[in-house]
Amino acid sequence: MLAAIGARMGAAREIVVVPGNHDNALVHPWLRAHPAATAVLDGVVPHDATPLLASLTAALAPARVEVRYPGVWLAPRVWATHGHYLDRHLMPATAYGVARGTLGRQPRGDSTPADYEFAGGPSLTRLEGRIMRVLPLPSASLFDRLIDFVRASTMPIAPRRRRLSWLMVGLLGVQMRRASIPALARVAERLGVDADHVIFGHVHRLGPLAGDEPRQWQGPGGRPAIVNTGAWVHEPAILHGVAPPHPYWPGGAVVLDDGLPPRAVALLDHLPAATFRVAHPGT
Repeated sequence: MLAAIGARMGAAREIVVVPGNHDNALVHPWLRAHPAATAVLDGVVPHDATPLLASLTAALAPARVEVRYPGVWLAPRVWATHGHYLDRHLMPATAYGVARGTLGRQPRGDSTPADYEFAGGPSLTRLEGRIMRVLPLPSASLFDRLIDFVRASTMPIAPRRRRLSWLMVGLLGVQMRRASIPALARVAERLGVDADHVIFGHVHRLGPLAGDEPRQWQGPGGRPAIVNTGAWVHEPAILHGVAPPHPYWPGGAVVLDDGLPPRAVALLDHLPAATFRVAHPGT
């Protein structure tokens, strides 16, 4: 897959890799050894920072590759990040809806990325990363889905029937409006991100889309405007029995045209669900 992306991009185009919470092994050991790198918003990470990162960047040849962390300035007023720092400002507190609270030691004003990387205390992102590394692929996929549900609310059990996909969409939508977007806006404020637009993808809900309330996709006072890239994984628990267009359909992206604000687009709405169903080995 990476080789195909690199070949399609070609030597004349650039790929910027911005690791997220599932990619700790790519950059985290190097960050611990180079603390100065966690003081900036658009840090340049060398291709050989870790053996795994070197393999990844080599696989993307012949495209030119840069690695930035924890984010990258795509334009003077547009900052993009995976968005996992927002977990530091989330705490599922009730069985209904989503409540914002504390999780670990919340970074305060004038924070740096180091305050989010090494804050200590419990963290959904840290727990998720540790467990995902030791689970076999099918179990890791199931656990990953469960963590997303936990972010939405503290449900006593995961849904047992796919016909409840409409409920999951509702819960995740509440998560997005009431918790994830405000939490990301708080991250931007505390890191001093002076941007008109912030792009992220951590929560997998493409948007804003037609029909979404614009104010729910903005920080305090309307800045920054926030855009989410959506997902590239078909989740049966969310998408059972539905057809595109749908905010959780695989193939979301954000387009940034010169002089225009970023806009969310759905690239794979023309493909049926069967296209994305890949059986795990041994199942």
